[in-house]
Amino acid sequence: MPEVTIRYFAAARTAAGESSATADAASIRDLIGTVSADRPELARVLGICTFLLDGQRADPATRLHAGAQVDALPPFAGG
Repeated sequence: MPEVTIRYFAAARTAAGESSATADAASIRDLIGTVSADRPELARVLGICTFLLDGQRADPATRLHAGAQVDALPPFAGG
């Protein structure tokens, strides 16, 4: 599986306790499972996030490539 980086924003950053992490994952779904294992609050937040893969919107089934950058963007309040 390729090594990828996930960057956390807003509530995802708070739940993760860090701004980014690296992991081996074949898809965004795999990445979510890997980084949130034993971290229920992070799993909850990532469950409502929008994801970008190298700056383009992606869904959990999206396949990842080595060196990919995934951004986890929770819903933002405000207007």
